[in-house]
Amino acid sequence: MTHLSVKALRHYHDVGLLEPADIDPASGYRFYEPSQVPIAQVIRRFRDLGMPLHEIKEVLQAPDLTARNQLVVAHLQRMESRLVETQSVVASLRALLERPSAPIAVEHRSVGPVRALTISEQVTMRDLDTWWDDAFHELDTALTTAEVQPIGARAALYSTDYFALEKGGPVVAYIPVAEEVNSGGRTRMLEIPAAELAVAVHRGTFADLDRTYGALGIYVAEREIGVDGPIREYYLVSAFDTHDQTRHVTEVCWPVFQTTSSP
Repeated sequence: MTHLSVKALRHYHDVGLLEPADIDPASGYRFYEPSQVPIAQVIRRFRDLGMPLHEIKEVLQAPDLTARNQLVVAHLQRMESRLVETQSVVASLRALLERPSAPIAVEHRSVGPVRALTISEQVTMRDLDTWWDDAFHELDTALTTAEVQPIGARAALYSTDYFALEKGGPVVAYIPVAEEVNSGGRTRMLEIPAAELAVAVHRGTFADLDRTYGALGIYVAEREIGVDGPIREYYLVSAFDTHDQTRHVTEVCWPVFQTTSSP
């Protein structure tokens, strides 16, 4: 009636999800009332939809329909997030099979020093995505509160060994501004130093950003004089602008010492 196996029913009993109506003390057989069939079917349905058992238990124990729907919506949002990640991985795998490597276009740019509102912290590669999102949300909030407009794109600095060692100097998330902003929380006003940069444009998801890094790194190694200094990323179009990752635009900027105006 429920399409649940004996093994599953025993497990749901053990975790307190579906208690039998009675248990034979001699044989240990579990007995269920017909009224428990709908509950068992709900459990099976949510398991088929990938909901963890502890969340199913919360759904069954929800005090009202609103609370129940909130739990279902939260699970839906997590599944949608996983779907976006899966689609990104699928697109990257398809790109590996279908797209030949193309020569990378490199622009050379000299940038002067700029004052910026920053958040600078040691961040592991594992935590980078979450940290990046939280840091720029905090910077945006600070600028909104201070009623200060940015004068450039969101950007970040990474030490040259960060991606190789998955750690290194602090990651600096920053937004350029023309006036001082009162610092608070993790935010600080800092001067981002001048630099000469070899710049490559990456279009699309961060999942493929390593391809641009690799191509630009080879270009610099073969044709430029690379120098010490942080690698910069400028987020011209990011998740703060659109959830369509195919439209994201990131500039990867490698520090160099220019020896000619037209390499």
